[in-house]
Amino acid sequence: MKKIQNIHILYFLVGFMSVVSLYSCDSYVDVGVSSSQLSIENTYSTDASATSAVLGLYSYTPLRYIMYYCWTSDGLYADELQYPSGSSSTYTELAQSVASSTNSNITVVWWQAYTLNRYANLAIQGVTNSTSLSDSVRSRLLGEAKFFRAYAYFQLVSHFGGVPLALSPTELDNAYLSRSSADSVWSQVIADLKDAESLLPAKYNTTLRTRANKYAASALLAKAYLYTDDYANAETEASKVIEATDVAYSLPALSSALLNTSSEVILQAATYYGNAYIASSYRTTSSTAVPTYVLYPGFINSFESNDQRRTAWVDSVTSSGTTYYKINKFRYTSYTASVNQYDLLLRLAEVYLIRSEARAQLGTDLTGAQSDLNQVRNRAGLSNTSATSQSALLTAIAQERKVELFGEGHRWLDLKRTNAADALIGELKPTTWKSTAILWPIPASQIDLNSNLTQNPGYE
Repeated sequence: MKKIQNIHILYFLVGFMSVVSLYSCDSYVDVGVSSSQLSIENTYSTDASATSAVLGLYSYTPLRYIMYYCWTSDGLYADELQYPSGSSSTYTELAQSVASSTNSNITVVWWQAYTLNRYANLAIQGVTNSTSLSDSVRSRLLGEAKFFRAYAYFQLVSHFGGVPLALSPTELDNAYLSRSSADSVWSQVIADLKDAESLLPAKYNTTLRTRANKYAASALLAKAYLYTDDYANAETEASKVIEATDVAYSLPALSSALLNTSSEVILQAATYYGNAYIASSYRTTSSTAVPTYVLYPGFINSFESNDQRRTAWVDSVTSSGTTYYKINKFRYTSYTASVNQYDLLLRLAEVYLIRSEARAQLGTDLTGAQSDLNQVRNRAGLSNTSATSQSALLTAIAQERKVELFGEGHRWLDLKRTNAADALIGELKPTTWKSTAILWPIPASQIDLNSNLTQNPGYE
């Protein structure tokens, strides 16, 4: 693993931009200038060079690592993933929900989120200060940069609580920031997403939906509102996506739902490397090998008997007399540009479930909450929900999120925000669970470098 560095180390923008040339997907070409020939001084002087720089936010290492380490670490912390080999203390800590402040997976999430934030800040400053960009390009690039800054802080505040708000690209401004409150971080996430929503165009520039549009901002904003218990705004933002007329979002058959051509995709990043990282941890090319992470048997038992997701998205392997259950959602375990699955950031099924939960929480449209829930259930071959009361609907929605979104980094955060983690994980892992594990530890390496950083309760 790379040496973990302080968030205050200078990252050279030229190196950030040059990675774009590694990707041949249609959303990353025809910008007119080779990114490897650009300097920091003229990066934002033309539409082409500025676009090349901002497109790096989609393809560079930070986004890929944030997704991989959040998805797998969250699954281990929850009642979703097991670590059968037990050979790594890093993964074992996560599987026992007792990660230390030196756990390298958690440190990578912090480091890469602040790296993504750093690049987003540079883009925001560059686009804002440029006097030569066309209005349409300026608006789109600024919206994309704010979207990714919001995404970085969404992950940070969801896992660590309050964190330093580094909103300047100047390193000395950020070197010794103390932690902002979680409420302040959430406010920044929401403000950036509202800006992104107003700046981004409605339509995609390619058929593969690999650049954020206004509905991507609306979807993540709906999620942020749900996580902060602002259910009225969560419903409003989710409705913008579901009821969009200028983009055709729909729920296709399970067999094509997660493909890069799917009408369910709201935003995906064409970083097939990242998809392969995830897929190779959930499954193997060998029919007899046990993958790094497998589903809890109890998780498998939570599927209804006729749920088609159980057969479409789960596989199994028997080794030494034990059956292990594999996530089969992401199929490509090797790094190749020819695969038809990308890194999936946002999809429509989640937005239906966000609106369903928001409506149920508000209690004013339980019929609408049922209808949204049934959209996801029916796609999986299940009949309409039998839940009618507010409490029954909320239980049903939580269950549907569990069996629809597994393996995609949702379960742990759902248990946290609904105050279910303490009881559920406490029962599942009684010898190791502590209530303070609801927040991840601030990496010790960061506290060593910044004396103004304080640790979360329960950690050294």
